[in-house]
Amino acid sequence: MVTVLGGTNVSDYLQSLFSVEGKTALVTGGATGIGRMMAEALVQAGARVLICSRKGDACEAVAAELNALGASGSAEGFAGDLATPEGHAALVDEVRSRTDKLHILMNNSGVSWGASYEEFPRSAWDKVMNLNVTAIFELTRDLTPLLEAAASDADPARVVNTASVMGVVPIAGGAYSYAVSKAAVIHLTKILAEEFTSKRITCNAFAPGPFQSRMTAFATASEEGARKTAERNPLGRMGEPRDIAAATLYLCGGGGGYITGSTLNIDGGTSVQIGQSNLFDGMGG
Repeated sequence: MVTVLGGTNVSDYLQSLFSVEGKTALVTGGATGIGRMMAEALVQAGARVLICSRKGDACEAVAAELNALGASGSAEGFAGDLATPEGHAALVDEVRSRTDKLHILMNNSGVSWGASYEEFPRSAWDKVMNLNVTAIFELTRDLTPLLEAAASDADPARVVNTASVMGVVPIAGGAYSYAVSKAAVIHLTKILAEEFTSKRITCNAFAPGPFQSRMTAFATASEEGARKTAERNPLGRMGEPRDIAAATLYLCGGGGGYITGSTLNIDGGTSVQIGQSNLFDGMGG
């Protein structure tokens, strides 16, 4: 048998670092794209995963697909609309009705909007900032008691916010409010990380580059569009589900409990590329 660290077998060692078995997680925007990738990773690694988005039927369908994988975890899907105060309150009540402890909160819901500099509407700016920033703050605040109930010195509760490489580097491509909102998410993550140290909760962020999702479908839905997007990436490809899965288990598993206030760039090098003018041909609305 292959052994590491004083006789522990490899399987047990990896479990100790990356397993989330027995934990309860909430993934907002978990029915599609990066959120679904997160949800599947957590289910595969043993968590009970609550999946919500504006479309409850889609969340229920994804939960059924994940439960059919035969993994050690499980999934539950339901509607949750964070765009309105009423929707926010309903989601918080729904989560509270399902669990009294929340070990992991993945703040992934978001929206984008694209328009020219001269014509960018105030309504679109407000819509994006409300869902991408305000909703993250309010949901995290209102679920903090559940996170505290799950937290310990040895195993803190985890909050992971979805930012974007567009919040790291000055790239807008017409998505002005989206890029600014994601920069705000990164700063909010650092603020909450400091706030949460006494509560035994970590707070980190992902800054993904281009992945195939509904939000990037305007540029990546076609084979030609996906090829061009991949060619613009320094590593020559788009992100894949395993990239999000590995990052999710890194921050949420046993080995990630000493990391807080960090932003993990999952972007194939876009954030450090000199002379990068744009990720896409232009952002969609």
